Formats: sequence, structure tokens, C-alpha cells
Amino acid sequence: MSSAALLPDSSAQGFWGRLPASWMPYVQLARLDRPVGWQLLLAPCLSATCLAAINHAEKPHFGLLVLFAIGSIAMRGAGSTLNDFIDRDIDAKVERTRGRPLASGQVTPRAVLIFLMAQCLIGLCVLLSLNPYSIVLGFVSLLPVAVYPFMKRITSWPQAVLGLAFSWGALIGWSAVSGELAAPAFWLYGSCILWTIGYDTIYAIMDRKYDVEAGVKSTALLFGEHVVAGVALLYFGAVLLAEIALLSAGAGVVGQLGLVAFGAHLARQVRRLHGDEEAQALQLFRSNALAGFLLFGGLLAENVLFYFV
Repeated sequence: MSSAALLPDSSAQGFWGRLPASWMPYVQLARLDRPVGWQLLLAPCLSATCLAAINHAEKPHFGLLVLFAIGSIAMRGAGSTLNDFIDRDIDAKVERTRGRPLASGQVTPRAVLIFLMAQCLIGLCVLLSLNPYSIVLGFVSLLPVAVYPFMKRITSWPQAVLGLAFSWGALIGWSAVSGELAAPAFWLYGSCILWTIGYDTIYAIMDRKYDVEAGVKSTALLFGEHVVAGVALLYFGAVLLAEIALLSAGAGVVGQLGLVAFGAHLARQVRRLHGDEEAQALQLFRSNALAGFLLFGGLLAENVLFYFV
């Protein structure tokens, strides 16, 4: 793979490096070379699925976990593709994003729209395999997904809208098991929203000077010199709401250990965060994939032990 094909925050290597060069613009549009995105989208789905199974004393729903993994990859790709289509003019003005396929002219808008529809079709197939309640809930999720790309032009809180969209899996995961929503699902959803705002604020640190030049907004700009304190407060709220979710769903010691590990990871991020170090911000942002799977791992272990032991 040529160096020109790589974006600054890409982790492409191995498999992606062996693909034909003509495929790379689509790999980049779907962010397949940056898997942290779909991992962050998937984590709330997995945690909610396990938490609902614990609450209803059901066996682990491994089939749902696989479906959610497929759907998260497809819909993360679709959301990123849509974002690149809408932001192609802004991306061309920002150093970190001007190499994106559409902004740099590697693909045409028509080809991007076709690719977007293909990814949405995969996501639709996954959604239609769920129960009717979850199907309706899935279609409702398209609202925050659709408006998110425009929010950076309107509000200093685009990360909050991203949180609404990226955390929706907490509602879908719960409803896919129970066929309805209940208080623990909403507590977990709120937790994931605060977590998303926190980690995306860290991500936005890398773009602050470019966002000012492009005339767009973010919580990283809003918080300014208080960005570390802002992220700390968001992360504290995320852990608190997750604890309420676990307690109200009847999770036990093993699930709580997963939450402790999740909270410890977030605290470590805050201790290491400096508001003016872009490389460090990218590293800390990426580490949130592990944080999300720590919580999921605890809940999955709790689910397995609760049902089989």
C-alpha cells in the first residue's frame, strides 16, 4: 500500500495492505482500516444484550452478538460514508482529513452514494432479523444518524448528537432480548452517551486548530483549557449511570468487576490526558475500544455464570 493511500489516523496493515489499490478508497470510506469506530458502536449493543439476558434470567444470546457485530461494521461504515459525503468541502480544508477519498477526488460522489446504499442494505438485513419492536427502534435511530454530520456547523455539542446515535445500540440490544425497553436500558443508554461525548471530545482535540479555520464547532473547543476536567466529569457520569443500570438489572459481582475495570480504564485516560498533545489524544481515543469491551466482558461472564453455573 502506498503511503499516499494512508490517512494520518489509519492503522491499516496486514490484510488491508494486500488489497488492490482500487479498493482502498472504499476501505477508507467505511473506516475499515480504523476498526475502533465500529468497536465503539458495537460495545453498547453487546453490553445491553448481556444485561437484558441477566435481567430476564436467560441464556447468553450469542447469535444476537454476532448479528450486532455485522450490523455495527456495516452501519459504522454507512455513517462514516455519509459524513464524508456531507463534509467533503470541509474535509478538503482540514489537514487530517484532506486525504479522505472524496475530499481528495479519489472517488466520485455518485460512487460514494452507491457504496452508502450497499452498506445500508447490509444493516437493513441485520435489523429485519430482529423482533418487530427492535425493527421500529432501529428505524428511529436514523434520525440522530442523519442530523449528526450537520451539527458541527450549528452547535458546540456535536459530540452529544454523536452520543445519541452511537449509543443507540444500548436500546436495540436490550429490546432484541426482551421485545421492549425498561429502566436499565435507558440508564445504560445515558451512560454510553456520556462516555461517547467524553471520548469524542478527546478525539476532537486533534482538530481544534483546523476546526477554527474551517468554522466548525466541538466540545474540545468549547471546554478550552478545561477539556481535561470536562472529560473527567463526563466519564464520572458514565460510570455512575452504568452502575445504576447494573443494579437495576440485577447484575452481580462478576458484572460489577467489569464495570470497575471500565471505570479504571476511563480514570487512567483522564490522568494521562493533556489538552495540547494530538498524538496522545488519538492514542487515548483508540483505547476506548478496550474500555467498552471490559464492561461487556464482565456482563457476558455474569450472564454465562448466572445461567450455566
